[in-house]
Amino acid sequence: MMSERIVCWFSHGVASACATKLVIEENTASSAPKDLVVATIFLQDEHEDNERFRKECEEWFGQEVVILTREKYNSSVDEVIKQTRYMSGTKGARCTKELKKAVRHSWQQDGDIHVFGMTVEEQHRIDQLIDQENEINLWPILIEKGMTKQDCFDMFDSSGIDRPTMYVLGYNNNNCKGCLKATSPGYWNKVRQDFPEVFHKRAKQEELLGVSLIQMSANRLANDYPEVFIKMLRDSTAGKCSVKISSKGVIRVPLRYLPQDAGKHESMYVPDCGFFCEPASGIEIV
Repeated sequence: MMSERIVCWFSHGVASACATKLVIEENTASSAPKDLVVATIFLQDEHEDNERFRKECEEWFGQEVVILTREKYNSSVDEVIKQTRYMSGTKGARCTKELKKAVRHSWQQDGDIHVFGMTVEEQHRIDQLIDQENEINLWPILIEKGMTKQDCFDMFDSSGIDRPTMYVLGYNNNNCKGCLKATSPGYWNKVRQDFPEVFHKRAKQEELLGVSLIQMSANRLANDYPEVFIKMLRDSTAGKCSVKISSKGVIRVPLRYLPQDAGKHESMYVPDCGFFCEPASGIEIV
């Protein structure tokens, strides 16, 4: 019979760092400590500062982080898009499924106790994971301790480690540059400002596949940006794009049409990119 092993999934986010630190401390203090592994999945599309952050966290943890990769896609979101011809949909981003969930499934062992950096605001994500994977054994330590995301930032800041660059730039999570789960125009305009090469690359990928990541109110687009709305309608007639408005009045807007002043990044939220496949949620539609 395989012995239990604790696996702390370190996503380079502050919450997962705090969850890992707390579990290591509790396991070390236990009268019967279990084998414990800290693991992360490398993605080429994450910020380069993550390497510095991981190394400093290893010192804080007192333990090395095992780095996993996905050779099939060269650990690249671009390769996932190229090979699967898919970006994101109602069931989540394809890159999360191929680069994180598949890697976790192939590496994990029966009996593992999984630790993810989900806070009390994210109980629904724990519930969703349990619904998807009934057999999974979880240790939701942050939720057990009633810790919010802000509590995690407060705890982490006492470590003396600088926050990852994505947080410093003002992003709510340390996800990939140009996260495919994001549908907010405010988020994508911030990406256009901070990482213009990523923005334009995603815009070309959208156009190639005939898809659109952004969601906006059709009425607001027509009223605030009539020239964009008219251009989309004309281009739709010419077969250059597709204009679809849902029963709730939401329109998909390709990045190449996005007005540069649309949306407010400060009020939007993109879920931390987890180690399981999930749809985007809680994203403001403007």
